[in-house]
Amino acid sequence: MKAKVTVVREFELGKVDNKLFSSFIEHLGRAVYTGIYEPGHPQADEQGFRKDVIEMVKDLNVSLVRYPGGNFLSGYNWKDGIGPVEKRPVRLDRAWHSIEPNKIGIDEFYDWCQKSGTEIMGAVNMGTGTPQDAGDILEYCNFEGGTYWSDLRRANGHKDPLKIKTWCIGNEMDGPWQIGHLSADEYGRKALETAKIMRMTDEDIKLVVCGSSTTKMPTYPEWDRIVLEHTYDITDYVSIHRYYENYGNDDDFLASFYDMDNFIKTACATCDYVKAVKRSNKTMYLSFDEWNVWYQQKKEPHPWMTAPRILEDHYSLLDALVFGGLAITLLNHADRVKVACLAQLVNVIAPIFTEPGKGAYKQTIYYPFKDMSQFGRGTVLTPVIHTDKKVTEKFGEVPASIYSAVLDEEKSELTVFALNTSKTEICEVEINLSSFEKTSMFYRTEMTGKDLSATNSLENELVKPYNAELIEGDKNVYQIPLKPASWNVIRFKI
Repeated sequence: MKAKVTVVREFELGKVDNKLFSSFIEHLGRAVYTGIYEPGHPQADEQGFRKDVIEMVKDLNVSLVRYPGGNFLSGYNWKDGIGPVEKRPVRLDRAWHSIEPNKIGIDEFYDWCQKSGTEIMGAVNMGTGTPQDAGDILEYCNFEGGTYWSDLRRANGHKDPLKIKTWCIGNEMDGPWQIGHLSADEYGRKALETAKIMRMTDEDIKLVVCGSSTTKMPTYPEWDRIVLEHTYDITDYVSIHRYYENYGNDDDFLASFYDMDNFIKTACATCDYVKAVKRSNKTMYLSFDEWNVWYQQKKEPHPWMTAPRILEDHYSLLDALVFGGLAITLLNHADRVKVACLAQLVNVIAPIFTEPGKGAYKQTIYYPFKDMSQFGRGTVLTPVIHTDKKVTEKFGEVPASIYSAVLDEEKSELTVFALNTSKTEICEVEINLSSFEKTSMFYRTEMTGKDLSATNSLENELVKPYNAELIEGDKNVYQIPLKPASWNVIRFKI
């Protein structure tokens, strides 16, 4: 199998927004309780936060963490999570059939983000919540002082504003499963009024309006059009969500990037249609604020309890390769996708997994996200790519190998991310960098293996990247073998 990738310095797609490397913590399962927060754990700090988890999050260099949901958001009263912990109410979390003790709220989560080197992407309740509720939480978080809500924040321990500058106006309001589900027209009007009161409170915020929760919705993409016709002028991003899982056909699963690519293109086309209808000069950007591999077919019922073990997928090498394909696709749409949140961060469909009272470990998907976050910042270039194709049952003909090229101009470094989706064939790829004056390969890793079902655990880390042989170029042209079913990071000094 062969491929040729020609990277031309002048073929710039767009600057990567740092918010592309964001994630998500929801009050769901063990994401919060026994995930980031476990008082009494040997690694717990003075607030009960697990320091081992904090170090792993810092290692990923996560830009924003979307909080507090998710489906949880649409039935959540944020006021339950502030003030003295011993006086906070214990509530039913109807979205996830759980008990919510409210030991962690916006103040504590802000502290955790400060310790983890990240910031909050806030979210307001558009299910049972009102525009007034949205204005109140924003005032609580961001107003300096001298008002009821801002002074209450100061009394609760944060003298300075939290300065949360990116906010989601609800979550998946197109979904019948959502508490307070609305039609597109109903949500669009409610979102408009919510955005107005939020901008009146803090004019410097960025707002995300709900788009389609999946391509499988019967309302997709009409929902997005209707909502944007209400909110185009007052919001900054439209959200899209998509998860992928293996239904038994590995080739289809490995081609998940093809579906994500089409989803993004359709979302952009819908935005641009509304832009034309409104005769607007403004470009609407995308917030892909939920994406991951998620085995939704494995859902199981559970009794009412705090922090149930739900949605705890244990990821394989195959899952990590699919994940890498999705990461490449996000980078290759950096001109329009400005926010992306890996859903989620700890325990619940997550790269980090903990055991109560014990250790934490890195799941297989941890590594391609870390690669993307560490080396994917800069300017995405659009290579000229010629690659062999393969035919899949679900998507028809798709590329057998895919690539993204990111130039870090400050460091004079070029990173090429590459995924070989063939399970049996080496891909002999030629990377042509002749548009650059002088180059040298200085870093190359590959993540692969004979057992695509291999997973990591507390005891064994079977799946992770390994250093690969550095290759000398001939007049800035490099011949590189990509092993079968492999995630590859290849870096050049310019």
